Amino acid sequence: MIWNYFKGKKKRIVLDILFIGIFTLCFFLSEVSLLYVWYPSLLCFVVFFLYLIIDIWHFSKKHNHLKKLLQHIDETAQQLPAASDQLETDYQALVHTLLQAYKTSVKKNNEAARERQEYLTLWTHQIKTPITAMELMLQNENVKDFDALRREFAKRLFEIEQYVDTSLQYVRLDTLHSDLVLQNYRLFDIVKQAVKHFARSFIAKRISLHLEESDVSVATDEKWLLFVLKQLLSNSLKYTKQGSVSIYMNPNKKGSLILEDTGIGILPEDLPRIYERGFTGCNGRIQKQSTGIGLYLSKRILNQLGHEITVTSKEEGGTKVELFF
Repeated sequence: MIWNYFKGKKKRIVLDILFIGIFTLCFFLSEVSLLYVWYPSLLCFVVFFLYLIIDIWHFSKKHNHLKKLLQHIDETAQQLPAASDQLETDYQALVHTLLQAYKTSVKKNNEAARERQEYLTLWTHQIKTPITAMELMLQNENVKDFDALRREFAKRLFEIEQYVDTSLQYVRLDTLHSDLVLQNYRLFDIVKQAVKHFARSFIAKRISLHLEESDVSVATDEKWLLFVLKQLLSNSLKYTKQGSVSIYMNPNKKGSLILEDTGIGILPEDLPRIYERGFTGCNGRIQKQSTGIGLYLSKRILNQLGHEITVTSKEEGGTKVELFF
């Protein structure tokens, strides 16, 4: 420790010794009696030596204090010893800033971990429903209509696929930037992929589709936009008992795609919160199948892609979702 002290103070010590040497040399060259040369030189050396002892003691005390603080890093910023100069003040300000950034990062990571845990718990409960239904169907020994059984199995497998796909995109959301491939795509080529994915659902629920195709190109990421369109169509089919789903370009706003259904709509008090993670609203509590993740993911993905989304709806009056590219 003493060696570290001298290593840190070497410039100051060399300068002090140099001053004493200059002082002594000046007296010596002036042919003053040696008594007048050595006495003040010795006095300066004694004072200098006492200063070193006291300064080493302060250095040792501060060093030991800082070593103890290393064992309690969360309290370091509040218990740092008083700064002795401007540089130490600057270093302490830097420590405060770094510690605050560290705490913010830890808090953010903890919140993300908690969100993932909550979603995993919810996802587990949701996916158990189709799995349990399939198990019950397999245990039924009196099945006569195998075509109906096959259709029901296909429906349940489709539900499981939806849950798995959503969970995968949820996990990848934090690394979305590195996964983006932005290119110009024909918008309705992507729309038709999403529609084809739900073809059986349209037929099974007897919901008509009105698709007004338009030759529009947009700069986007095909995979992520397709996922968003699937989420929006899934919601439309989930909350539309009868009627239709319409997909068309807004004639009054360039670059604006509209998905409109004749479903049960959204309560006015629920509309401001539909993008919140885990919020299901009144409809979600009635349906028992909503995870409150779809619109949350869609909003975040569209923000990353530079697109906008607006939702207008009224109770029992359908829902209109507008994507602006």
